[in-house]
Amino acid sequence: MGENSFRHVRTLDRKVNEDDMRRSYSTLTLDDAKRMLSAAEAKAASFWIAYNIAVVDAGGHLLAFVRQDGGLIGSIDLAIDKAVTARIFDKTTSYLAQLSQPGSPLYGIQETNAGKVVIFGGGIPITLNGSIVGAVGASAGTVWRGRLRGCV
Repeated sequence: MGENSFRHVRTLDRKVNEDDMRRSYSTLTLDDAKRMLSAAEAKAASFWIAYNIAVVDAGGHLLAFVRQDGGLIGSIDLAIDKAVTARIFDKTTSYLAQLSQPGSPLYGIQETNAGKVVIFGGGIPITLNGSIVGAVGASAGTVWRGRLRGCV
């Protein structure tokens, strides 16, 4: 989805107190999240794999979620945590995986944030006009399914 796809992104203004400057930020809306889920579901269908897909807003809070029929229950939290991880670190989870290997600068990062940081692929921050406005996370359990298929 291109940056122009986010027609409904809203900018929130808030005044902290009389002495502070007004601050604003942009975030995904529910309409944006629904369009993203729809596109992700269509892509998952092309793989013939049931996914769990989560979208978080600029604050890293869950905005929308879908578990496709047959999606692994164990992948629900993974999809959500991948989206949150991508947002709180503003990096893809696959990139964080590279940086968190033994001897690398972020080794052990998965132990932070109450152990909810996910350091393997599937989480992607969403950028609009140079600002992160949310993130998406997807998990299907394809590693487990592939091993199970190989055993049968």
